[in-house]
Amino acid sequence: MKQANAALGIVETQYATVTEKLELESGEKLGPVTLAYETYGTLNHDRSNAVLICHALSGDAHVAGYHAGEHKPGWWHDLVGPGRAFDTHKYFIICSNVLGGCRGSTGPGSINPATSEPYGLRFPLITIGDMVKAQQLLIQYLGIGRLRAVVGGSMGGMQALQWLHSASGRVESAILIATAAKHSPQQIAFNEVGRQAIMADHHWQDGNYYGERRPLKGLAVARMVGHITYMSEVSMLEKFGRQQKDDKDPFKFRADFEVEGYLQHRGDSFVKRFDANSYLYITKAMDFFDLTAERPLQEVFRGIGAKLLVIGFRSDWLYPIWQLQEIVRACKIAGVNATYCEIDSTYGHDAFLVEIEQEAHLITHFLKRVSSGYTAGDVYEI
Repeated sequence: MKQANAALGIVETQYATVTEKLELESGEKLGPVTLAYETYGTLNHDRSNAVLICHALSGDAHVAGYHAGEHKPGWWHDLVGPGRAFDTHKYFIICSNVLGGCRGSTGPGSINPATSEPYGLRFPLITIGDMVKAQQLLIQYLGIGRLRAVVGGSMGGMQALQWLHSASGRVESAILIATAAKHSPQQIAFNEVGRQAIMADHHWQDGNYYGERRPLKGLAVARMVGHITYMSEVSMLEKFGRQQKDDKDPFKFRADFEVEGYLQHRGDSFVKRFDANSYLYITKAMDFFDLTAERPLQEVFRGIGAKLLVIGFRSDWLYPIWQLQEIVRACKIAGVNATYCEIDSTYGHDAFLVEIEQEAHLITHFLKRVSSGYTAGDVYEI
């Protein structure tokens, strides 16, 4: 097992392949399945210090450190490493690209062994539960029986919730950040606009665009719509206001305002690293996720022995704090030890990637209490 150096530095993505078919929640079977993953730190002698970090919609396995030849670090770089919240002197950190992704794990862009062509829309419908089932196989492959913690923000938080539901005996604690037990109609609606933008691009070709021109315009628009929901009105006002571009063209419906240019830049950057079909499949998995399955949420949590840290952000209107409070309330009713922390940030949903100092403080102390066998279920505002 390859390890990052003491200061993280250069890290390598690794790959685990399961040859037997994975039975999905839809009843279909998928295999072989490959998961791309990265690890940081050292697994201790009794294999009890493993922490699984789950990524959000557009994330990947590269949570920290640097890839050779690249200057951009992992997406949560400042939280993972020696002396950081996820201290690699104490914990063995694992992060894998989700099933259905496009960053090394099996997804719609992978080769279908039955046809020797990319799956495209022949790729089966996947769920958050299927993603977690694949992660469980990876944890088993690494020889780990129980996780010290499973952690995630946004869709990553959904995966952490699914771990609690389907494998609670293998999880000592969970950290849920800016997430929900199920999507609201508004959250589904935003995802559907993004999907329709992709499918309206004539280069999409019913998902059969591999080896040809990709639906870049549609995927860029989907990302633009999504990115609006990741910010808050205050953060957009502070960052852009109504400032107009100095180099704007004569009026031809081009990017006259700074905010327009910013969104176009985000969209154009996103299409260089993401697959349109993966976007369709993953957002659909998020929309179908429903931890309650038409039961009271407290019944889902009843009997769970794991300790929870739940973090919300006041300016997050994509995953508003009432959805986090709903989870904590259900935990309290079910007798689960849950600590709720609310951060006063202006960054909106993106705060879970930006408010590093506040998150680090909360995570460090929570994991310390978990390791010492004690946590107190409280409510904090910072």
